[in-house]
Amino acid sequence: MTTAISTDKPRSLKDMIASPAMQQQFAAALPQHLSPERFGRIAITALSRTPKLKECTQESVFKCLLDLSAMGLEPDGRHAHLIPYGKECTLIVDYKGLVALVRRSGDVAKIHADVVCDGDTFEHSMGEVTCHTYDLTKERGAPYAAYAQVTLKDGSTQAAIMSKTEIEAIRKRSRSGNNGPWVSDWNEMAKKTTFRRLTKWLTISPELSDAIAKADEHEFAPMRNATPKAHVLPTENPFRKESLLTDAMESYAAEDEAKSEGGDK
Repeated sequence: MTTAISTDKPRSLKDMIASPAMQQQFAAALPQHLSPERFGRIAITALSRTPKLKECTQESVFKCLLDLSAMGLEPDGRHAHLIPYGKECTLIVDYKGLVALVRRSGDVAKIHADVVCDGDTFEHSMGEVTCHTYDLTKERGAPYAAYAQVTLKDGSTQAAIMSKTEIEAIRKRSRSGNNGPWVSDWNEMAKKTTFRRLTKWLTISPELSDAIAKADEHEFAPMRNATPKAHVLPTENPFRKESLLTDAMESYAAEDEAKSEGGDK
């Protein structure tokens, strides 16, 4: 089912995010520690920080925000990014966002990730990093690898190490591999890539697994025309049985209609 939004008096993305209909849907998806008002303010700030997002379809922006709210993360440029991909908005969850999700499992005692650069002292054995040091008084060389390592509460350790070639192969698969954090914060995305691989070895809840899968879906959706001829609204959100996106857009359309009728009287 697709829902048409009134085109007589179009409202901006900022108005859309601040509308009662959208705030209500954010509240339905957000965990208790995040308020819909704060989430909305941060989303509006993200639009101001990346003006090209205003050229994206309202449906794609709201879908990213709804999925992000269901994860309990904010589009603050630290935990997650909203990146324009033609007329579609793409959600990129950063390393810090992925760490925040994994910490909620309650099984992890310590998490560490870093890039390995020319000149660093780096040793590993049987997949575990045993030594990584470098001289803070000297400028580090170019990165050639990255790793992520966690210590679980039972004392066991899990690690993942990837070469720059492996990381670059992942970047090239990303819809936003040539802009956004892959360009401005390559090191963070390298750490995220290794940490994402590491999560496959961890025991995580179905909810966390769904959140990570949803983040991957946004970033690594099959490449397609950046300006598609038609945009079809999703009819189901995997985080809830209800179709929150469709419900929200229907409510938003009703608000537009009511405002339009009120203005014509």
